[in-house]
Amino acid sequence: MRFAICLTAAVVLCASSQALAKGPAAKPAAFQLNETTWTYMDHGKKVRESIDADGNYVENALSGKHIDHGTAVMKDGKACFTSAMTKDGEVCWTTHPVRIGHAMLTTSDKGQKLKVTRVAYKPMSIPK
Repeated sequence: MRFAICLTAAVVLCASSQALAKGPAAKPAAFQLNETTWTYMDHGKKVRESIDADGNYVENALSGKHIDHGTAVMKDGKACFTSAMTKDGEVCWTTHPVRIGHAMLTTSDKGQKLKVTRVAYKPMSIPK
């Protein structure tokens, strides 16, 4: 009988120590917008947009023509862009983690839908 009690205590102790070692469930990493590049169609033109390490974005047509630039931040799980070229103010888009080479459908706070594809990061600058 003493053996059964000791064995039960050992099993309970071992099981609880394994649960403690695992700790609380880890949260998935938040989506990071900085140092990412995306391609999409904007008013019939294929464009590339890059966000640098400081949260500045540049959007150029693949032909090289400059379209827009400004700042980008993540807020409440959305990608929010503020253009330095327009007076539209901040425009936020739904987002989730996407691997390079994969696409997602994103929706703006104004209801606009856009299919964007993540591509390898390419630093960009405003053409002169």
